[in-house]
Amino acid sequence: MIKTKLIKISLIHSIVASLYVAMVSLLMSNGEKLFGNNNSIFGGIAILLLLVISATIMGWLVLGRPLLMYLDGAKKEALKLFYLTITWLVLIATIIFTSLAIF
Repeated sequence: MIKTKLIKISLIHSIVASLYVAMVSLLMSNGEKLFGNNNSIFGGIAILLLLVISATIMGWLVLGRPLLMYLDGAKKEALKLFYLTITWLVLIATIIFTSLAIF
C-alpha cells in the first residue's frame, strides 16, 4: 500500500475516533440534563455499557484495519498504519491539551 494512502487512512481513523470521544464527552457532560439525577442501579449499568461499547469502537477504529492487513500478510504496512494512527491521535490530543492550557 502506498505510504500516502496509509497516512490518509490513519488520519481519517484518528479524526473519527476523536469525534467519537467528543460525542461521548458531550453526552457525559450533559447526562444529568438529559437523563436527570438518577441514583438507581441503571445509571451505573449505563455507564459501564458505554465503557464497553466505547472500548469496542475505539479498538475497531485503531486496531481493526491494521489487524486485517497483518493477517493478510501485509505486516509492515499494518504496523505503519497502526503507528501512524497512534501518532495522529497523540497530535490531536496535544492540540486539545494545548488549547485547554491557553484558553
